[in-house]
Amino acid sequence: MPSHPPGRTSSAWTMLKNSLPLGRGDSNPPIGLKWRSNTFFIVCTVGIGAFTDLFLYGLIVPVLPFMLKDRVHVPDSEIQSTISNLLAIFAAASCLASPVAGILADRLSSSRHLPFLLGLVFLLFSTILLAVGTTVPVLAIARFLQGASGGTVWTIGLALLIETVGQENLGKTVGSIFSFISVAGLFSPIVGGLLYAKTGYAGVFGFGVAFIVIDFIMRLLMIEKKVAAKYQLLTPTPPDLDPDSECPESNSPTESTPLLPQSSSDLSQYLLPEPKHRITRMFPILLVLRDTGLITALFIGFIQAFLLGAFDATIPLVAESRYGFDSLKAGLLFFPLGASDFFLGPLFGWCVDRWGTKPISILGFTWFVPVLILLRIPTEVTIGLELGHQIALYASLLALNGVGLAIINSTSIVETGTVLEKYWRTNTDLFGGQAPYAQLYGINSMIWSLGLTVGPLMAGDLREKIGYGNMNAVLAGICGFTAILTVLFVEDKGKAKRSNDDNGGNGQNGA
Repeated sequence: MPSHPPGRTSSAWTMLKNSLPLGRGDSNPPIGLKWRSNTFFIVCTVGIGAFTDLFLYGLIVPVLPFMLKDRVHVPDSEIQSTISNLLAIFAAASCLASPVAGILADRLSSSRHLPFLLGLVFLLFSTILLAVGTTVPVLAIARFLQGASGGTVWTIGLALLIETVGQENLGKTVGSIFSFISVAGLFSPIVGGLLYAKTGYAGVFGFGVAFIVIDFIMRLLMIEKKVAAKYQLLTPTPPDLDPDSECPESNSPTESTPLLPQSSSDLSQYLLPEPKHRITRMFPILLVLRDTGLITALFIGFIQAFLLGAFDATIPLVAESRYGFDSLKAGLLFFPLGASDFFLGPLFGWCVDRWGTKPISILGFTWFVPVLILLRIPTEVTIGLELGHQIALYASLLALNGVGLAIINSTSIVETGTVLEKYWRTNTDLFGGQAPYAQLYGINSMIWSLGLTVGPLMAGDLREKIGYGNMNAVLAGICGFTAILTVLFVEDKGKAKRSNDDNGGNGQNGA
């Protein structure tokens, strides 16, 4: 059997084959290698992937109450619990898929391209099922596939980011990406509500498929830095070309060289014991999970997702029951929440890179305590100008909560990466010379998804049993507790720097 179609199509086939990063042993680089492996393009591809995932997640948030009532015919008394369950199924699937995606990505360390594309296939199937489903079980399966896609995107995307931009630039990169994708959280409920009101289900899900197509094209075109580097090693370098300026991995962390040179005494506390059990020999990253600073950073991510899930599960129903909003107006209430996140996310991401995660995390969770309690102020009124004032007050308080989300956007991701980096540099041989970033962010994404699972369930249950105002008071108490944990267990960046300058000092609680 010929390896390519015969005749006149052979040149076209060769051109297509050379455009894809498949022929690892071929010295002919893919078409557009330079721009397809460019840092900005990779960051944009990861950002678009996360944007699409969050956009399709939020697209049906304001539509769900009306879809369940008008299309699936769920009784009014069961709508809140059904919404919470569907949101939780999404998060549970992401929780299950994240560690699997992390293991696959690190095992297939030569390229993360295939699992990154596979996540998009799940997203397409889920969108089709949501478009045609008329029963709760079908919608549940769709949300499960959507969650599996989300877990894959976040796990592999974050590993790609740290390999592309480096740990020292991760805060502002993640902050900027979170701000960019907050546009999805900002506009997807509005777009979903508008499309549902004007075009029905066809418009809502047709719009979602269009985003999937754009996302697929970008993921297909993207070439990782380390894959591009292999082509450069196979391709003769012109004598007047500076290798450092062109080598894709010269300014980014790789899996063969440490990110930041430090003396061994600085990192001696991060030495890990020889694994004694089979599972820890296979996955030595499990030994790192004894670090209290890392556990605290993961818990910060859990609470961040917990809050997002709580907002998603309760705001549309509060809008409908308290203010009589339809799907479009319910979606508009997410605007002030997302706008604060969008404009302030990059700023606080830069602050994380500049001052570390500890002070920014403390600031963010302390900020949440009063602004969550203030959400109990708007009271139920039904007529006159006072209703307009109540709506304006509620929207303003949601904007203040959006500021809190912007503050804590990148803290968990940056801190977990910082801790793992120290363990990897100290135990390179134990990790097989390869930093297990995908496994780390698989765990991070799993914890995040667990927060999205618990958030809607707990918030919905508390709202029904003790009321919306008291529910937010409970959330405020949880945020205050998280701030205390941050004070106790997250390492101060200034202290770590002084320790490094002194060639050894007090750091995080090691294994």
